[in-house]
This record gives sequence, structure tokens and C-alpha cells, in this order.
Amino acid sequence: MIRSFSRAGRQLTESFVRTERTPFLQVVKSGIASLLAWLACLLVFPDALPIFGIIAALICVQDNVSQSLNKSIERLVGVVVGVAIAVSASIFFGKAPWLFVAAIFVSLLIGWAFRLTGPSTTQIAISAMLVIALGGESLAYGAERIVETAIGGAIGVLVNAFLIAPVRTSPASIAVHELVEHTAQSLDRIATSLTKKQTFDEMQDILMAARDLREERREVHTLLRSARESLKLNPRSRHYREQLLADDELFQRLQHIVTQVLGMSRALADGYDPDIINDPAVEGLADEFNRAAHDLRHVGYRFNLESDEIIEPPALTAPYRIVVPNAEHWVLIGALMEDLRRTRISIDELQQGE
Repeated sequence: MIRSFSRAGRQLTESFVRTERTPFLQVVKSGIASLLAWLACLLVFPDALPIFGIIAALICVQDNVSQSLNKSIERLVGVVVGVAIAVSASIFFGKAPWLFVAAIFVSLLIGWAFRLTGPSTTQIAISAMLVIALGGESLAYGAERIVETAIGGAIGVLVNAFLIAPVRTSPASIAVHELVEHTAQSLDRIATSLTKKQTFDEMQDILMAARDLREERREVHTLLRSARESLKLNPRSRHYREQLLADDELFQRLQHIVTQVLGMSRALADGYDPDIINDPAVEGLADEFNRAAHDLRHVGYRFNLESDEIIEPPALTAPYRIVVPNAEHWVLIGALMEDLRRTRISIDELQQGE
């Protein structure tokens, strides 16, 4: 019972505590944007508390410039619709207490009718309630809040864009080249299993390492998407775009290699026979796996435009032919050869595209 409560407590904590801390620079930028929005709105509307402008500035300092612009537009649209609801309700019904609930209900209906996202619908409801709470009963008051929101949103976007605009290419680049190395290690493990007897647990480790590549591939895909988003509308994008294009090209081909490596590892784990190391055919096959691992690393180094490492020449492949297949191992060896052939094609295409 105590363990159940402890586990539930951890899950509850993890649900509202982030695993990664927000970069301190983003916190500073949010504060600067709020201060600038406050001052700018007071210059335009000196008699009004610039709540709408500050909220817009805070919301618009996002993880990248493209998201900031999207949030700015989303916030402005939400305020326009919310102000329209609040002003219309105040004109027709005065200051009735039930207008707060009515505003929420109408906002939800509008969001549902126009298939708006959850945040957009929330923006409409919050804007309508704020206008009602602050006593905005005239169209002029609503128009001022819309202008105030536009000022705050614009400041948030500009601060995020020109005060060290966030770039997310480095984590993606590191992850792509780590995936290259881990894939090459799996190829080396397959080569070792063909020359050195493996236990059942060792074969399962080879298979699990290959399966981990699949999850790692998904994570790299997410990081690359985040990197591309961070360069949209980013004044600093020119310096980082070339490396991102190289990483993206490398990853697209690497995805196919990961699939082949996973298939080879699964076939090897399912059909492994310790006596396979005595088969004359596997000696040359193991060497081909080592060559493929070497050349995959070679490709990774060549696509890393910022690396200063000395690059060895590619090992390439050597003629390899099985004249008389082994009656016990020919299915496994044939499957490995076919997947290795496809892997070599992907590696060779990357080498030719450098």
C-alpha cells in the first residue's frame, strides 16, 4: 500500500515538474519582453493597466521564432474574438454576474464550431473574462485591448528573434552522429558473433542493442524537427543551415540502415548456432560487417562539417562469394548477406553524395 502511494506521488510530481529546466536565457528574455511591453503600452495608453500587453509578451517568448509568431497570431485572434464576446454581452446585458459563465460557454462553442485548438479556445475565454472583469463595456475599450495585445505580441516576437534567437541544431547534430556510431557498433557486434562463440544472453544483448536503435531513431527525428523549426524566421539561421541539411541527409539514409541492422540482429538471435563460427563462409562475411561499420563511421565523419578529426579512407567492400552453401547455416547466412547488401548500397550512396 505504501509503495502504491509512493509511486502515485512520483507520477503526480512528474506530471507537473519538467524533466529539463527552461534555459535561463529564455527566462531573462521573457522578463525583458514583459518590461518592454509594459513601457510601450503605457506610452500608448497611459491611463490603462497593460495586462493584455504583458500577457501577450510572455506568451510569445517561445522555444523558437516561428512558434513565437504563431503564438502572437493565436493570441491576437483570441483577444479579438474574446473582446467581441465581452463587449457584445456587456452592451446587451450590462454587468450581470452570470456573464462570466456565459462568456466561457460561448467561447467553447465558438472554438468547437470553428475547430480551433485548445489553446486558441482558451485564449478567447480568458480574454472575454478579463474584459468583463475590468469593466470594458465600450467598443473603444475593446479596441484598445486589441492594440495593446498586438504591441505585446510584437515585442515578444522581436525580443525572441533578435536577442540571441534560440537555435536547436547542436543537439540534433550530436544525436545524429551518435546514432551513426551506435549503428556501427551493432554491425561490429554482428561480426564478432560470427567469429566468436556467443551465449544466449550475449545474443539477446546484441538484439536489445539493435532494438534500442529504433527508439534512438525516433528521438533523433524529433530533434531534427525541432532544429528545423528553430531556424524558421531566425536571423541566425544562415550559419547553422548547412550543417542541418547535412545532418538531415545523413539521417534519411541512416534510417534504412537501422532497419537493416535490426533485421540482421533479429535473424541472428533467432537462428544463431555456436558452430556457425566454424563455417568457412562466415569468416569473409564477418570481415564484410567490419568493413561496413568502418565505412559507416567514415560517412558520419565526412558529414560532420564542424569536425576537425582526421578521416581514414573508406574500407569499401571486397569480392565475397559462397560457392557451396552450408546445409545447416545457409538460411541465416543468406539472410545476413542480403541485408548487408542493402546496407552497403545505402552507405555507398552516402559516400557518393558527399
